[in-house]
Amino acid sequence: MSDSSLWSEVEVTVVRGQSVLTVSRNVQPLKLLNPGTAAGSCHVVLSSYGGGLLAGDVIRLRVMVQPEARLLLSTQANTRVYRSDNGAIAEQLTEAHIAAGALVVVLPDPIVLQVQSRYRQHQHWHLATGALLLLADWFHSGRIDSGEQFAFTEYQSELRISQEERLTVLDRFAFRPEEHIATSPAHFSQHQTSLAVYLAGSPDDARFQQLAAVLQARQTQTRAGLPVDVSAHDCVVAVTQVRPGMLLLRALGTSRAALQPIYDQLYQALASPDLLGFNVGLRKY
Repeated sequence: MSDSSLWSEVEVTVVRGQSVLTVSRNVQPLKLLNPGTAAGSCHVVLSSYGGGLLAGDVIRLRVMVQPEARLLLSTQANTRVYRSDNGAIAEQLTEAHIAAGALVVVLPDPIVLQVQSRYRQHQHWHLATGALLLLADWFHSGRIDSGEQFAFTEYQSELRISQEERLTVLDRFAFRPEEHIATSPAHFSQHQTSLAVYLAGSPDDARFQQLAAVLQARQTQTRAGLPVDVSAHDCVVAVTQVRPGMLLLRALGTSRAALQPIYDQLYQALASPDLLGFNVGLRKY
């Protein structure tokens, strides 16, 4: 929708050597928090007034990151998507622009798809020359600790990444448990949680190389080691160089704990002064 009054807004600008939040606008049900950092980076936490998304809720977020700014987008906790009894869908829409030399890190907690929930998300990230984006997309099949698994009705996700005004990533995924056999080896087998991490930037950028090395080190299997019985593993990770300057990690786990080490390694790497300059995980937990 083009009506700007429906959109929450975030803008981050470098002011006197510090990345600061220069525009912050909340539209319910989204709530934006801006905890201070001592490292010169800007941290924005996405929260909600109801602790999750009700059927029919729509979050629209525009993000603008100015040249050389550094932004971490995270969430306060898991994003719970509650049941839909009337067919209404909960949605999250993100439109973002990252200027030259800027760094954006998006590390949310998982989306938790509760019983009979319907959820759809669309993201489009526009990167200028020299911009760097590390973005994670993580969802749970349900309230895993309570034994709820693939009891949701519908999940849809679309991610677009454009670099220098050229679409380089279009990743679409949809899953409806009533139409697909979740436990099939062709789908999730015994795994209950799915994580994708996208790294987009310039392959000559030292920051890109540093983060790429972290992702590549998480690879659990190589082509030379195939075939492998993935059912014997609590965590399966595949890392692919989609194209120069674009790396994709996909992981399946039996629990959050099985995939958490991927985040932990990224937290450590991002503490580098050339990146965020602080350990996200230590700050959160």
